Amino acid sequence: MKIRLNGADCETASGNIGALLEELALPKQTALVEHNGQPLHRTDWDRTQLHEGDKVEVLRVAAGG
Repeated sequence: MKIRLNGADCETASGNIGALLEELALPKQTALVEHNGQPLHRTDWDRTQLHEGDKVEVLRVAAGG
C-alpha cells in the first residue's frame, strides 16, 4: 500500500505502525510517531492500523550537544 512517510510517498507491506518501524529498521526506543496528524503513544503502535494514503511522521530522538 502507499502511504506518505515524512512527506514522501512510500510503498509498504506493513499493516501497522509497529511493523512499519521494523520494516524501516528504526529502533523503537528512540522514535516518536505521528499518524494522520495525531501523536501516538508507543503502546498504540502495534494496534494502529495503516491504510492507503495515511500520513506518518517519524522522528528520532538523539542525545548530545
